[in-house]
Amino acid sequence: MTETQPQYRWIIVFACAMILAIAMGAIVNGMSAFIVPMQDEYGWQRGEVAFINFSGIMGLAFGGMVFGRLSDLFGARPVVLFGVIILGLCYLLASLMTALWQYYLVFFIAGFFGTGAIFSPVLAAVGNWFLIGAGTAIGIATAGQALGQGGVPFLSSLLITRFGVSGAFAGIGIFMLCTLIPLALLLRQPPAYNNTENTTADAQHSKTKSPAVIIATLCVAIILCCTCMAVPLMHLVPLIQDHGIPAVDATSVAFAMLVVAIFGRFAFGVLADKIGALYAYMLATAWMTLMIFGFTLIENLNTFYFYALVYGFGYAGVMTGVLITIRVLVPVSIRASAFGIISMFGWFGHAIGGYIGGASYDITGNYTAAYAIAAAAGVLNLIVVSTLLTQPPQTTRAAVTT
Repeated sequence: MTETQPQYRWIIVFACAMILAIAMGAIVNGMSAFIVPMQDEYGWQRGEVAFINFSGIMGLAFGGMVFGRLSDLFGARPVVLFGVIILGLCYLLASLMTALWQYYLVFFIAGFFGTGAIFSPVLAAVGNWFLIGAGTAIGIATAGQALGQGGVPFLSSLLITRFGVSGAFAGIGIFMLCTLIPLALLLRQPPAYNNTENTTADAQHSKTKSPAVIIATLCVAIILCCTCMAVPLMHLVPLIQDHGIPAVDATSVAFAMLVVAIFGRFAFGVLADKIGALYAYMLATAWMTLMIFGFTLIENLNTFYFYALVYGFGYAGVMTGVLITIRVLVPVSIRASAFGIISMFGWFGHAIGGYIGGASYDITGNYTAAYAIAAAAGVLNLIVVSTLLTQPPQTTRAAVTT
């Protein structure tokens, strides 16, 4: 394969990584820093506050399916630009809210029209700019999301401490508008590469599976893996706080975990280019599943730090693996749509896992049941995704179909 890849593809990777960091960090688990403060300020139960996150992610789920198709038709830049403006405005609007139903509505809009117009188009844009090495590129872009999922809650905690809940929402909204709009303007359409043969290990699986079967299987798998990972993403901070550890220290554990996840996403992206995305995905899922319940057995801050670092590196590869699997197995003509459809089920899983954590705590008074359910979902995910395997992995050059 001799076709030259333009250097601008790395600008695309950087812009998309930063967009994912800020936007997805806010919607996926940015509310984790608000759970205890809103419980204290308004007297709402944790399940009720967690349902704000549920509303945002459900909006993201349905919006991603719509805007993924629009991105296939019109390109990523206009769609993403629309999404980042809506997201920033919704956070500003949230600073004025005082009732639960208002938060539910605003965050659903932020998810549907905001991050719904960001996630799938951004990931499709990264993959489409790379003729080879798409796994590494997607790994870097999703590492940005990992940074945001740690950084946004940490920043939110600092803002809440200084300015209160409403002030924190306003500050984040202003920050979004000032940073995300310029980043979205950097996006461009990829060059028209000539079609090349897919020689990755994953291509051998796709030869016996139609795109419809692959998409359907990944929809089932991703809802399970995201249910699993969402429990600590939303409820690790309050779990740590329940041991009498201050909020800033608790959010710093989650931040450290997700900083390590930056390296994990990059590492699993490189690994996917070498052994195949399906195998990288299954390895990361097994890592996450084996470790997740251990969080409930920890009591001191130093142990939380150590355990979160080890867990974070492996957990990080789960979404990287599934996203690269979509990239290498789904034709370019429907790729953004596939990202939107499959991601929709992933966000269902995130919403379910986040809500289960809060609801089970309200029922039992602790997080044991929530983390046990998460581990069970991880096991089921491994069983489902294994049905896509047709032969042992082969180490090959990661030239992918475009």
